[in-house]
Amino acid sequence: MKTIITIGRQYGSGGREIGYRVAKDLGIKLYDKEMLDRAAKESGIAEELFESHDEKPTNSFLYSLVMDTYSLGYSSAYTDMPINYKIFLAQFDAIKKMAQEGPCIFVGRCADYALEDNENLLSLFIHGDFDARVARISRDHKVSEGKAKEMIHKTDKRRASYYNYYTNKKWGDAETYCACLNSAKFGIDGCVDAIKRLIDVKESNLKKEI
Repeated sequence: MKTIITIGRQYGSGGREIGYRVAKDLGIKLYDKEMLDRAAKESGIAEELFESHDEKPTNSFLYSLVMDTYSLGYSSAYTDMPINYKIFLAQFDAIKKMAQEGPCIFVGRCADYALEDNENLLSLFIHGDFDARVARISRDHKVSEGKAKEMIHKTDKRRASYYNYYTNKKWGDAETYCACLNSAKFGIDGCVDAIKRLIDVKESNLKKEI
């Protein structure tokens, strides 16, 4: 197997759970927060800064200038740019390196953009009917329906803003990905099975090209 899977996801769609299930079934690694750890270690930028910028749209220019005072001693490759760009590029580089280590799954963080030239890429977007996502968030986080709706709106808006700002694509747009799956329609198990089938098709096509 050579396929590298990236998963973009609406909040409450179960995208992360689906990714973990596929990774477990196939015996491959899944990178979520681990991307931040790796990028921090390789760039020399404090891990706390990666966490504070994680999948969040760019901060104001003034904030970037202030935070930049903390960048002394960081990798020279990222010296003359705002901290949010340093963090994005460090993460971008880490994703590319991790993808070279073998088949794996990346969740979020513009991984599909970082790997768009990789012939082994299978980029996916997991979405779901709004009511189903509200029910899932309300159940998993033990919050009211109203609170769940608020969490979904805020998180999806943040993820979209982050993705759209740093890439030349549109978050959640079907044309951005190899395939989009509705977890409310197919269920978690159905999405896992569909992804494994898509991987088989991808692998088969790669063999034909060879």
